[in-house]
Amino acid sequence: MAGSKNTHGGPDRGPDGPGPRDDVGGLRSVGAALADWWRRAPSPRPHHLLPELTKRSPAQVALLIFLAAAAGFTALLSLPIAAADGRATPLHDSLFTAVSAITVTGLVTVDTATHWSFFGQVVILVGIQVGGLGIVTIALLLARVVTRQLGVRSKLFAQQSIGTSKLGEVGTLLRIVVLTTLTIELVLAVVLIPRFIMVEESWSEGLWHGLFYAISSFNNAGFVLNKGGLGRFDGDPFILVPIMVGVFVGSFGFPVFLTLLNRRLDYKRWTLHTKLTLTVTTILLVIGAVLWGALEWSNDETIGKLSVGDKVFHALFASTMMRSGGFSLTDVGDSHPVTLLATDALMFVGGGSASTAGGIKVVTLAVLLLAIVAEARGDRHVTVFSRRIPSDTLRVAISVTFLGATLVLTATALLMSVSDAPLDRILFEAISAFATCGLSVGLSEELEPFGKYVLAALMLAGRVGPIGLAAALAIRQRNLLFTAPEERPIVG
Repeated sequence: MAGSKNTHGGPDRGPDGPGPRDDVGGLRSVGAALADWWRRAPSPRPHHLLPELTKRSPAQVALLIFLAAAAGFTALLSLPIAAADGRATPLHDSLFTAVSAITVTGLVTVDTATHWSFFGQVVILVGIQVGGLGIVTIALLLARVVTRQLGVRSKLFAQQSIGTSKLGEVGTLLRIVVLTTLTIELVLAVVLIPRFIMVEESWSEGLWHGLFYAISSFNNAGFVLNKGGLGRFDGDPFILVPIMVGVFVGSFGFPVFLTLLNRRLDYKRWTLHTKLTLTVTTILLVIGAVLWGALEWSNDETIGKLSVGDKVFHALFASTMMRSGGFSLTDVGDSHPVTLLATDALMFVGGGSASTAGGIKVVTLAVLLLAIVAEARGDRHVTVFSRRIPSDTLRVAISVTFLGATLVLTATALLMSVSDAPLDRILFEAISAFATCGLSVGLSEELEPFGKYVLAALMLAGRVGPIGLAAALAIRQRNLLFTAPEERPIVG
């Protein structure tokens, strides 16, 4: 029939014999083939990308969620309603504040008490809560929603991040993480609100300040609602002590909470992680208080003019805050340079694993020190509390520490290129950002927009980088079918 299509794949025939190929029909065939391939492809479609990525790399999903949260809170803080004067906040300031909130850091470029409206402060508080629950919890909850059940890799990621030893416990652990967080924050709020009502002489302000500081302290965020910080409440133990307790407990981490919930005070049944975390945390608290108190004892700009009892309290408060809390009773910029250096070291260490604290974590430091002691003694294995630490744990600890040092070094170099501030001030601000601590010598407010973006990126990297690297290294285990010949290079 004239104009009919040759079903054997030959050229179409017109009324006068063979004719040119029908271009429209050919394009339709190609389009049909592409559509069929798109339907059959295992994972190129958008609604398949997230489940596949979740199964392949939970750490990458966590990073994506964190970036999305940063963008969302930046948009909210950029709204005119978020500022006290009703004008839109510049992007570099709104982004910096949003990142600081969701990474529970506490560094600011504008004064939280005066620049932001009540709406803006609520956005910051929600950001702190979201960040405090942690990228681990958020990523695993999303994986649960998308895939309906956690894959093996997601559960392995939870093992390393939350500290469970049984794959089937992950769903229960997520509920415990959320309930524990909200319960502790509620207890702190109940303690703080009555005192803030008395101080502020207002029910509404007292209620709001008590709730804000309860969440900010437990999440180690360091944000304050009072102009000039907590210095206004210097000498008031009913406010300062609960905040100290909240920061100290918040730095333990959920693996420690789980052990204490399940095994109470039965020290012999505690996990090695719990023993190391509590032991090293206590030691660093004492060392930090002694160092800070001794170095600042005669400094009239900080505690030199105070009584002995007040000096001791300030030293203990500073030691509690310098590893992650971010609150301060004195102007950090008035401290001696050697005090800033000691604070740098403690901030870099941070708090417990899978906690609201930042840094390389106290157990990482413990593993490195134990390895050094074992090497000095000539011991073949690293042992502590009658337990042997695997060699792969040591490799992860070295990797996390090296990553942290590299991030701080890179950020410091970038900040030096745009700031004329002394090196000790730049280094202090960089380490505070990486360790999500929040203590500041005032450099963040003085920086050009580029410097603020550098610190914002460092806060994100400091929050996501160590835990992401640790999870990636834990998941990517290869079984080699051969062993290379051994040869020792010269070290040292």
